[in-house]
Amino acid sequence: MKDLEYYMNLNYKIEIVKEEEEDGYVVSIPDLKGCITVANTLEEGIQHIEDAKKEWIIAALESEYEVPEPNSVENYSGQFKLRIPKSLHMELAERSKKEGISMNQYCLYLLSKYSG
Repeated sequence: MKDLEYYMNLNYKIEIVKEEEEDGYVVSIPDLKGCITVANTLEEGIQHIEDAKKEWIIAALESEYEVPEPNSVENYSGQFKLRIPKSLHMELAERSKKEGISMNQYCLYLLSKYSG
């Protein structure tokens, strides 16, 4: 059975946003909707979010609400289908041919280069 200890040991993603106007931090766990806290320092924020996570999970378990597990790369297949204009398809095919690689590899290169 999945209990508090089980969920507390999962590696949930934590988001930290510096709040310039308030000179502090907003800390949240996106996978646990509404699990959010604020703090004056980053260290305080990490402590507060762990407390908030614990209380969020306790409340969910008591209410028999499903506690989502952390989102991970295993949840994705690595594939998606994309419809594009014929002219773009032609351009990508020609450029990949010029590079001597498959269009799939070329598109992966472009996505990697411009994704972040």
